[in-house]
Amino acid sequence: MAENSILSKLDGVKAKYQSIEKQITDPDAMSDMKRFIQLSKEYKELTPIVETSDRYQTAYNNLLEAKSIFSTEQDEEMKAMARGEIDELEPLLEKLEEEIKLLLIPADPQDSKNAIVEIRGGSGGDEAEIFAGDLYRMYLRFFEKRGWKYEVTSENEGTSGGYKEIVIKVTGAGVYGVLKYESGVHRVQRVPQTETQGRVHTSASTVAVLPEAEEFDIELKTDDIRKDTFCASGPGGQSVNTTYSAIRLTHIPSGLVVQCQDQKSQLKNYDKAFAELRTRLYNLEYQKYLDEISSQRKTLVSTGDRSAKIRTYNYPQGRVTDHRINMTLYNLSAAMDGDIQEVIDALQFAENAERLRAAASQD
Repeated sequence: MAENSILSKLDGVKAKYQSIEKQITDPDAMSDMKRFIQLSKEYKELTPIVETSDRYQTAYNNLLEAKSIFSTEQDEEMKAMARGEIDELEPLLEKLEEEIKLLLIPADPQDSKNAIVEIRGGSGGDEAEIFAGDLYRMYLRFFEKRGWKYEVTSENEGTSGGYKEIVIKVTGAGVYGVLKYESGVHRVQRVPQTETQGRVHTSASTVAVLPEAEEFDIELKTDDIRKDTFCASGPGGQSVNTTYSAIRLTHIPSGLVVQCQDQKSQLKNYDKAFAELRTRLYNLEYQKYLDEISSQRKTLVSTGDRSAKIRTYNYPQGRVTDHRINMTLYNLSAAMDGDIQEVIDALQFAENAERLRAAASQD
């Protein structure tokens, strides 16, 4: 164990934690809302480190006391009790030390955010669009298992089923930190419905996961936005298709365009489109960070590389393979029913191992 090193690092974290705690309880802190929100976020992020460090400090002090008793006590029964406590505390301290090392590595600041999930049919024509629909249903079931809320902000249905494109907003605790691993190309190998000779085809759909920008993350000027209205298409009834409720927003400086048509109210569609536009502008900057870390991580875990083939769903063999960590599971039907947590857990473990190695090489 490197107790002295760990404890010295924890002293600095505790000092920062106490400083932030003092600042956010200052009556004047609310005068700068952006600053207050940032401090509250830092305080929340530091809390698990401080709580774990308290457990570590207590266990460390108890270990020192047990070792002292074992080395000085003459009574054999007391020595045996001290020996038993030492045998318990030493592995506990090692476990807590590993937890603390991981907690001390700065997390992706976006992990706690909500997410925008885009699913698009890629190569493979109608089959790719049908598979995009399968992925959409897979994710909806996964969201439900996690207890997250979701809403479709825009959709463009495929000619033979599925979707050319569908965009979903997902809200809940730590959504982006989990879903970021899904960005990339998802490949499917199966016999399409239109295949008459029973041949297996390979098609692909792309998934992009963006952290949702919060109000204070980026300043968006209304003067830089052109608003267009149009009649919504698709399901929703006669009123949806005959009133100009759908909204298209164009950010003039960047050329970014977003649209929303899922609500009958033009105002609600505008609010949703405005929030999505803010997110997309924010992600232009965030992508620079992803590009930077992608050069450092060989496995491409959670780097946002949307052109990378990340997973294959092979129907004839009933398997799912994640290519970033060479993990294959023969549970395709369960996975398509939203049971993908095991793969995400493995990806998180792989990324944490990378982060620990990177941190160790810098020490």
